[in-house]
Amino acid sequence: MGKGDIRSKRGKIFRGTHGNSRRRQKEKAKKRRKGAASHLPPPPTGGGTS
Repeated sequence: MGKGDIRSKRGKIFRGTHGNSRRRQKEKAKKRRKGAASHLPPPPTGGGTS
């Protein structure tokens, strides 16, 4: 595992590519947002007192 290994993070940085071991910032942010949103309770519906 090192710069010559395409599957490792270091190898991807060396080659300038992305993949499962080296995600792009956008994909990381999407994954974080998705995971955080699923833990929130559902928003209240209605709200009217009629």
